[in-house]
Amino acid sequence: MDYYQIGQKIRGFRRAHGLSQEQLAEFVGISVTHMSHIETGNTKLSLPVLVSIAKALEVQTDDLLFAQQSGRNTALTELNALLDGCSAKQVRVITDLAKAAKISLEKHLPESIAG
Repeated sequence: MDYYQIGQKIRGFRRAHGLSQEQLAEFVGISVTHMSHIETGNTKLSLPVLVSIAKALEVQTDDLLFAQQSGRNTALTELNALLDGCSAKQVRVITDLAKAAKISLEKHLPESIAG
């Protein structure tokens, strides 16, 4: 098992959710130092901690353990990274654009492609 890669995935999902290490550590019930060591791969994490982290980040444990993320989780991570640092107005505009794109896809493309 590559604990560094697992830690990097945790860090990516944590950042995508806009959480600090402190916030995630508090939710999971571990120290900030332990969370830091997990993210850097300097320590192994227990199964209960892994499950708690996945729950806090709203992902499946497989998304943290295996090389490929599901397409949906990859998209969510990318969208969250895109929104990071945007103003509230920019977030609203991007959200409106995404909604309009979804409506257009549903209207103009067959369900097998749009959905």
